[in-house]
Amino acid sequence: MQLFLVLCQTGLNVLPSGLIIFCLRINLSEQTITPLKNTKHLLVSAYVDQRVKDLDIRIIGIFKRDSIQPLHCVFCCTNVLSKTTPATILQHSDHFGFPFATTDVMCQIPQNCKATHVTLLTTPDKESASDSTWLPIRNQKSDRQKEENVKFDFTVCISNLFGDYNNVLQFHYKLQMVIYNTSCGPELDRLLQSYSDEGFVEMVPWPIDKHLNPSRGWLHSEHGGDVHYFGQLTTLNECIYRSMERSRYVLLNDIDEIIMPYQHKDLMSLMNTLQNQNPNTGVFLIENHTYPKKTFNQSKWGPLPQWNGVPGFDIMVHIYREEPNRNIYHPHKLIVQPRAVQQTSVHDVLMMSATKFKVPPDVCRIIHSPIRTPTDPPLDRLHVDTRLWDFKDKLLPNVIKVLQRAELLRSETQN
Repeated sequence: MQLFLVLCQTGLNVLPSGLIIFCLRINLSEQTITPLKNTKHLLVSAYVDQRVKDLDIRIIGIFKRDSIQPLHCVFCCTNVLSKTTPATILQHSDHFGFPFATTDVMCQIPQNCKATHVTLLTTPDKESASDSTWLPIRNQKSDRQKEENVKFDFTVCISNLFGDYNNVLQFHYKLQMVIYNTSCGPELDRLLQSYSDEGFVEMVPWPIDKHLNPSRGWLHSEHGGDVHYFGQLTTLNECIYRSMERSRYVLLNDIDEIIMPYQHKDLMSLMNTLQNQNPNTGVFLIENHTYPKKTFNQSKWGPLPQWNGVPGFDIMVHIYREEPNRNIYHPHKLIVQPRAVQQTSVHDVLMMSATKFKVPPDVCRIIHSPIRTPTDPPLDRLHVDTRLWDFKDKLLPNVIKVLQRAELLRSETQN
C-alpha cells in the first residue's frame, strides 16, 4: 500500500547537506512478515522502547544468523525523511541451533523527529529508502496514557497454530487471546472468527511458511528446518510488545495448556497475592504438569456433555495428572508483566528489568493436555485432579452458546 503524505515543515534536522526529502509515497507493509531488502532477513514489527539508554525503537525480526551485516535506521518524521542512524543488532541467545533466530534491531530517533514509520537500510545512502518497505511504529503513548489505557488484566499469547490444527474442544475454554495463525482447520477457523467478532481474540496472520521452511520441532539437530517451531520464539516476543500498553499481565503458554490457580478463585486473585508477596517481581514461572489422555469412567465420575460433531477431545475428561520427574529438567511457562520484559524464550525470560519467582505447584500449575505423550503411565502412577470441574457450571453454558453461535453443534448437547 502506498501512503500519500502532504508536504510540510522544513525545519527538521534531516540531511547534513540541509537537503529536505519528503515522505511523499512510502510503501507501507501490509503483512505481518516483511522481507528486508538486500538481505536474507525478515522484519515483523516496530515498537517504541526507550528502556535501553540512547535507543528509542525496537524492531522485531527473524535474521539469518550467519548473514548479520551493519544496518541503518531511517524514519519518516511528520512527513519528512530523517537522516540515517546506525542500528544496534541484538540476536536472541535462544535459537536451538536453527539457522534463523529472533533478532531485535534497536534504533535511535534523530533529534526533532516525530517518527511515525521506520525502515532499515544496508547502506547509509538515503536514496535507497524510497523503494524500501516501511513499518508503522507502535506503542507511542506516554507512561501516564499507558496506565490509563490498560484494557485487559490478562492477555494469553498463543504462539502458533499450524498443520491445520482443529481441536475445537481444546480451544474454547480460553478467552482474550492473541493467536498467530499459520493454518488451522475449518471448524476452528469458524470458532476463532466468532471470538474475534466479539473482541475476545485477536487473530494475527503468520505466513512463516511462505518465507522459510519452518520446523515442526524444537531442536534443529533432530527436526531440521530453518526456524524453531514455526517461529514460536518470535511470536512470543512480538505478543509481549503488542500487549505492552493494553495488558497488566501476559500469559505465555500453548493452546493445549491452562494456567490454573489452586488456592484462589481466579487468576486476578492469585496475581494480587503473588504481587503483594513479591513486589519487585515481574516474571512468574508456572510449573508444567501433563495430563495424559485416559479413558474417562462416567460411571465413577459422572457424565460430562457429549459434543456431537465437534472435532477434538474435551480437556475436562483429562483428570489424571502425571507427577513431574524433578530429577531432570522440568519446563515452566510464564506469566509476565510485559513492561518488565525485553526478550523472552519459551520457558524463561532472557532479558528483563525485574526479578523472577517460581510459583509453588500447590498454588498454581499448568494443566497440560497434549494430543500425544511420550510415555503412557499406568493409572496407579497418576493423581486424580478435577480442579477444572470447579468452573464447569459457569463454563459449560457459555461453551454451548459459543459453539451454537459458530454453528458447530449439529444437535442438542446431551448430558
